[in-house]
Amino acid sequence: MNEIAWSPEDGSIDVDGLQGVDAVVNLSGATIGRRWTEQRKAEILESRVSSTSLLARTIAELEPRFSVLVCAGGVGIYGDRDDEVLTEESTIGSGFLADVGAAWEAASEPARAAGIRVVNFRQGIALSRDGGALERLLTPFKLGVGGRVGSGKQWWSWVSLDDLVSSYRFALESDLAGPVNLAAPNPAANVQFVKALGRALHRPTVFPLPTFAVKAAFGEMGEHVLLESQRVLPARLLDAGFAFAYPQLDAALARAIAA
Repeated sequence: MNEIAWSPEDGSIDVDGLQGVDAVVNLSGATIGRRWTEQRKAEILESRVSSTSLLARTIAELEPRFSVLVCAGGVGIYGDRDDEVLTEESTIGSGFLADVGAAWEAASEPARAAGIRVVNFRQGIALSRDGGALERLLTPFKLGVGGRVGSGKQWWSWVSLDDLVSSYRFALESDLAGPVNLAAPNPAANVQFVKALGRALHRPTVFPLPTFAVKAAFGEMGEHVLLESQRVLPARLLDAGFAFAYPQLDAALARAIAA
């Protein structure tokens, strides 16, 4: 596989290597799954904005014109919304992750202005045992000490890894454009999520992680990532004809754990 050197930090990219390329997928961004300091928050924001901005500005100037730029993003852009059902028509929320998401999407504007189709995914929790939130949950749940997080009422929007990959392929080949929610059509309240995980692992889920413990253990990161609520529906994916292979949480968790 050919590799193209680039450095978002330095604003450099191998333009010659992009010749003949038709589409770009940008997944770049520092992980949010570590305790946040002010320096870490700056890295989270800069890593997303600088990479997307560099790609968007570069491909906007190249001929022949690229057909599509697909960028990762998160449902955190909606902020903490309780039980509100969120589609792509919903307003952007407030808070750190919402501000990051808005800046992340805005960074792709040069490509859009140049007539390139741009897809800004807003992803839920990707169900993979090899990374992300699910990997962190597996150890305590396997030990039988898992349970609801905080009140358990907050909505966790999720997507199977299979459907995540298929959605990116679908975005490359379809006419999708603009913000697109990338989450299964059946979001789950946290208490429902942890009970489903307990069933998948054949373990009890009777040891809650109280709100004060989340804040003490994870700080601001835990408050935003674990306790905020986003009840997201993939309206544009469904309207475009995308079929989820794993729309139900039990089957998706069984698939993730067995993979």
